[in-house]
Amino acid sequence: MPQKLEQLNQFPDFNNYLIFVLTSLKSEDEPTRSLSGLILKNNVKAHYQNFPPTVADFIKRECLNNIGDPSPLIRATIGILITTIASKGELQTWPELLPQLCNLLNSEDYNTCEGSFGALQKICEDSSELLDSDALNRPLNIMIPKFLQFFKHCSPKIRSHAIACVNQFIIGRAQALMDNIDTFIESLFALAGDEDCEVRKNVCRALVMLLEVRIDRLIPHMHSIIQYMLQRTQDPDENVALEACEFWLTLAEQPICKEALSGHLVQLIPILVNGMKYSEIDIILLKGDVEEDETIPDSEQDIKPRFHKSRTVTLQHEGGEGEEGEDIDEDDDDDDDTLSDWNLRKCSAAALDVLANVFREELLPHLLPLLKGLLFHPDWVIKESGILVLGAIAEGCMQGMVPYLPELIPHLIQCLCDKKALVRSIACWTLSRYAHWVVSQPPDAHLKPLMTELLKRILDGNKRVQEAACSAFATLEEEACTELVPYLSFILDTLVFAFGKYQHKNLLILYDAIGTLADSVGHHLNQPEYIQKLMPPLIAKWNELKDEDKDLFPLLECLSSVATALQSGFLPYCEPVYQRCVTLVQKTLAQAMMYSQQPDQYEAPDKDFMIVALDLLSGLAEGLGGHVDTLVARSNIMTLLFQCMQDTMPEVRQSSFALLGDLTKACFPHVKPCIAEFMPILGTNLNPEFISVCNNATWAIGEICMQMGVEMQPYIAMVLNQLVEIINRPNTPKTLLENTAITIGRLGYVCPQEVAPMLPQFIRPWCTSLRNIRDNEEKDSAFRGICIMIGVNPGGVVQDFIFFCDAVASWVNPKDDLRDMFYKILHGFKEQVLHTHSRGEPAGGG
Repeated sequence: MPQKLEQLNQFPDFNNYLIFVLTSLKSEDEPTRSLSGLILKNNVKAHYQNFPPTVADFIKRECLNNIGDPSPLIRATIGILITTIASKGELQTWPELLPQLCNLLNSEDYNTCEGSFGALQKICEDSSELLDSDALNRPLNIMIPKFLQFFKHCSPKIRSHAIACVNQFIIGRAQALMDNIDTFIESLFALAGDEDCEVRKNVCRALVMLLEVRIDRLIPHMHSIIQYMLQRTQDPDENVALEACEFWLTLAEQPICKEALSGHLVQLIPILVNGMKYSEIDIILLKGDVEEDETIPDSEQDIKPRFHKSRTVTLQHEGGEGEEGEDIDEDDDDDDDTLSDWNLRKCSAAALDVLANVFREELLPHLLPLLKGLLFHPDWVIKESGILVLGAIAEGCMQGMVPYLPELIPHLIQCLCDKKALVRSIACWTLSRYAHWVVSQPPDAHLKPLMTELLKRILDGNKRVQEAACSAFATLEEEACTELVPYLSFILDTLVFAFGKYQHKNLLILYDAIGTLADSVGHHLNQPEYIQKLMPPLIAKWNELKDEDKDLFPLLECLSSVATALQSGFLPYCEPVYQRCVTLVQKTLAQAMMYSQQPDQYEAPDKDFMIVALDLLSGLAEGLGGHVDTLVARSNIMTLLFQCMQDTMPEVRQSSFALLGDLTKACFPHVKPCIAEFMPILGTNLNPEFISVCNNATWAIGEICMQMGVEMQPYIAMVLNQLVEIINRPNTPKTLLENTAITIGRLGYVCPQEVAPMLPQFIRPWCTSLRNIRDNEEKDSAFRGICIMIGVNPGGVVQDFIFFCDAVASWVNPKDDLRDMFYKILHGFKEQVLHTHSRGEPAGGG
């Protein structure tokens, strides 16, 4: 069939024939006529620029003449055809289209009015920006007032089209709409009680968008809007209820939320909680009655594409492990993603979650009385919704929940053994939301029972429970860190057993749980018995997967964490892993090269392969240290790195700078010959628009200068000004500020004469950004640099000396010689203050 169509496209008459079948061949059945129109639409998409003008004009004329066809299917098809022609740049060259469609709205004939509105709605959806531009002479000035008149039309279908048309212009704040905003809002209020559910849905959608764009206009009516939305959130039509429920999510992000809603919580909370139950259709779709399905292979479309999060170098902070970078997405939310459609349950849960973050403990008086009834309810659907409620409020109401947790957590752990799979899976998620509290208690109280039960759930017979348990366990690992060390043998037995049991989709989540375990317990994993358990199944998978298989991503990420944790324990496995990563980078670069030269001949490569491979190489360099020397010596990694550092894709550059820094630490002799070529590239990447790229480039420069020593001198000018600019920028993320401060300090350590003159330009932000960093090597070298620079240019810190004192005070136990440096400077300044009249030694000299 497709070949046949391609041949037919050689005949200009073919398209005339198609429009004839669609609009005039009334003897044919409607599906055939519609199909003819859809084939024509595809031809317009692909070849419209080649249509002879006579054919194009004939098609346009026929569309407008038949927009009122008695068949709704044919009208809709013609509407799609019109908007496809319009979006081919034809709105400009078809000037009569919009005036004619607007004119046809006045037709006495319902079909003509409805068909024209359908076409206009599609055009508004596809071309809203163009319609609000000067390019077309601002047609909205006529169209919007026209649409508003139809809000009162007697046909619900037409009222619905009219609102949907105007709704396209709210978010873009089209001027013509802003000029008529009060009429629009009044017209919406007039439709509040409409009996048609499509109309009610569009009214709700409009109000939700207005909340984001013109809250000033809604505030005077806020009380009645909230009352209306409370009603609509309980609408018998789930689509209306879902649109209305979005209102609470949007309102929670507005500054006025607290004052607007506090009087209504007593009504709102029960409505949201009620919306969190699975609907009957959900349970059917989720196969809620199927308890064991672990032997059924996954269908490939169930497996969502995953995105690799490239390495960002961060520093360790006071009070706890290294903090996550700022630009990292929070994605620990919902529990039933496989119902990938957004629905009332998810929207209600999300709304409760954000409201808990706004109202905190004030929410609990409205919730606790309900929760008791839900959590112990005999009907599993209601009990399940209660567990979801408990998880949704975990973040916002944690403080207020603490008194109840000693009772609730054991109850939730019991729910992990419920006979219903959907109860077991939600209990996993909710428990993971309280993992932080569990870990803060004595381990025997809750951690041990929770871990024991979660590990059983990882081996559950139900795939959804396996998935929820694996994700929850990964969260628990992040919170518990080395608390898990005593149980490692037991944990590894379970995770390795799951390897043989899991279907495709859950395997990918299992890799994540293993990688997170390695990150959490670190070098404690480096024991022969643990390595013996863990490595054979990982390496077996590694050998099974082809270079083109996207399952490599999570496996490479997992191995990267394992290599970093095992350190020398990974040596027996490093060679094939290293070689394959280099091959993946090389293949991707080669394919990118071919694609750029002949885009019509070659596919664009999936650069994620290269990013993940670079990150695993970083993990190897970090874990194996000097042991990577021979691997690097026998490969062309430095040449490849030179290309990756100049890639157009920011994530590739980000990962290549992380690897450059790790190789600099592990085997600098191989890096040193390339420094003259690499430094200018690092300098151009100190651009804070790409936070993570800039962060990793900054870190790499600091590592390089520690290895180069005085030989860094020719390169200082390439980077210093950018670094000083970044440290003084407002709103720079904390991670980047800290790495910038460390690198400036290190540059000063190796080349004080070059950097010290700039002291007054960076000393204050330098001190404030490093006062929360833990004592470590990086902090040590940076502070030595500052002390040496103060020795060279003491005048540069006089103004901000108090900030320096504060930064020094952040040290818990500096090395003895560093402590002496501090003492000399502080002492020198004290002398200076006491003896300002006797001009003696300069401060800090001595």
